[in-house]
Amino acid sequence: MHQAEILIEDINVWETQMFTVQNPLHSTIRAPLLKLIYRLRDNQQQAIESEVAPTAKHALYESTLDLLQHPDPVISELREFIEEMLITVASAVNEPFWPEGAQARADIIESWFHVTENGGYHDTHSHPNCSWCGIYYVDAGECDIQNRNGINRFYDPRHGADQYLDAGTAYLNSTGSWDFAAVEGQVVIFPSYLKHAAMPYFGQKDRVIIAFNSQIHFQE
Repeated sequence: MHQAEILIEDINVWETQMFTVQNPLHSTIRAPLLKLIYRLRDNQQQAIESEVAPTAKHALYESTLDLLQHPDPVISELREFIEEMLITVASAVNEPFWPEGAQARADIIESWFHVTENGGYHDTHSHPNCSWCGIYYVDAGECDIQNRNGINRFYDPRHGADQYLDAGTAYLNSTGSWDFAAVEGQVVIFPSYLKHAAMPYFGQKDRVIIAFNSQIHFQE
């Protein structure tokens, strides 16, 4: 007597997807981008020009939240690349849930730079009022993944998932966090609910990034 075939269905629930992509034009835009960022920084009236959560930030400069609206051509070029990547990501994740034939656009609602100096960091936080966020590494400075110097750390959103670990939970990330190296020209795209931090950075050179928040809407 043959045993009936048993079918086990694989169901992925509460999956968190993140994406990285390298900008092929980074070597071309890096110098003019840095020149613009430092010019804007030098004209700031205060270190945290956005005035958002200044006590969560140390030894860094933050611009106002409209950086990717700047008319400089290098910003327009970078914005076009980021918007294209956002739509690619959002479409890939959401296509099964969108109406057939739906087309969407990415609206970058906030964007800013960080120029982080020696000893600088940004405490754990998440980004409200948006769906997808990103970090673009303009200049990695002296960041080092091995020593966790200046890396971005993302925290497991499944609270308590690592409260008990045995052979049956080996698939879970037992540290409860995921670290990203600062790779120049790379953008990390992540869902807005993910808590994350910029870990303390030590180096004589600055660590320079551009961050952004976006909303995805269907086109009319």
